[in-house]
Amino acid sequence: MLKTTVAFCIGLAFASAAQAQVNSQDLKWGPAPAMFPKGATIAVLSGDPAKAGLTTVRITVPAGYQVPAHHHPTTEYVTVLSGDLHLGMGDKLDMTKAAALAAGGFAEAPAGMNHYAWSQDGAVLQIHAQGPLDIVYVNPMDDPRKK
Repeated sequence: MLKTTVAFCIGLAFASAAQAQVNSQDLKWGPAPAMFPKGATIAVLSGDPAKAGLTTVRITVPAGYQVPAHHHPTTEYVTVLSGDLHLGMGDKLDMTKAAALAAGGFAEAPAGMNHYAWSQDGAVLQIHAQGPLDIVYVNPMDDPRKK
């Protein structure tokens, strides 16, 4: 019985993984949603970032890109695939108080924790979170949806 259960679970894992297989050259990139500062692009790897449930997206940001202090309603997991990302915790973007992450770097921003980010040279990021994805800016005037 245990062997059957384990085999069934492994089969489910492979079936689920097969539904989300994609090579980087086949990703469909487009402008990031309005909650992101202008200049970012996004590609959805799995899930629907606008709906409840797990989702994984890739984001590209140009050199000099900044995201003012904000938080998310769910925990966000970020992996730097290429380029650089500077990530700091707090209520205001402070370029002197952030950790520099290079390709392969990883960060976790717990739900509700204010943080900010910028990229000096541009980056490709992979973000994994529970949807729907949202950004709540500490200063409402920083929200690009209000500009």
